[in-house]
Amino acid sequence: MEIQMWREILEPYILAVEEMKIKFNHVIKAYREAGMYSPIEQVTGRVKKISSILEKAQKKHIKFEEIENRLEDIAGIRIICQFVEDIYKVAELIRRRCDMKVLSEKDYIKNQKESGYRSYHMIVEYRVETLNGTKCIHAEIQIRTLAMNFWATIEHSLQYKYKHNMPSNLTNRLHAAAEAIIILDQEMSSVRNEIMDAQNSFNIKANMVADILISIQNLYKVANKREVVKIQDEFFKVYESEDLEALERFHKELDIIAEGYRAQSLQ
Repeated sequence: MEIQMWREILEPYILAVEEMKIKFNHVIKAYREAGMYSPIEQVTGRVKKISSILEKAQKKHIKFEEIENRLEDIAGIRIICQFVEDIYKVAELIRRRCDMKVLSEKDYIKNQKESGYRSYHMIVEYRVETLNGTKCIHAEIQIRTLAMNFWATIEHSLQYKYKHNMPSNLTNRLHAAAEAIIILDQEMSSVRNEIMDAQNSFNIKANMVADILISIQNLYKVANKREVVKIQDEFFKVYESEDLEALERFHKELDIIAEGYRAQSLQ
């Protein structure tokens, strides 16, 4: 088949992956800007290479004209979470979305594969607008913890190298590593609340500091420079104290000062 034909076939999938990455990254941003812990840590995506599509179609005895209907992972999104509990929150978040329809789900966390592979898979229907009109495509969303993703990446590379004929000693070591990953995820879940509190505090502080710096920058335009320098020096003192409550008070006081100058400018 001509390369140009493949480009036409894959273009909607490329578009879908890019759109979905933007949307899930926006979820991360929305949580963090609201000072909340995001169940999504990272988002990546890819469209299967032509060679991989043909290899899988041949393996499954799929005719060329049936590839788009029968291969559901041409477009792939991978969502990485910090904790196992977050995986199920993300899955529920996806189910509630109106811009993608969940067609099927497979839980390889509660029902781990024989190889040791663990992940949560969802097949969704997603609409994209192309030059030729609306097209519905299928995409696979994989949801994993950071630890699961590390194991799966290594296992995939070894399977590719050995063409699914991996030596038994490597297979055994991968199984042992998979068990270690389960223990690691369990340990991380046991301190989940402490980690979430720490990350929430960090996000709240980062958002406040950003707001304060913008306010100080705007004051230079309307206030006496000497007064603004004093405010700036006070901010640095509060910031260096690492006292979150003091930073919150300074933030509120600065808002009142800025509002006063705004009111003066309108008179």
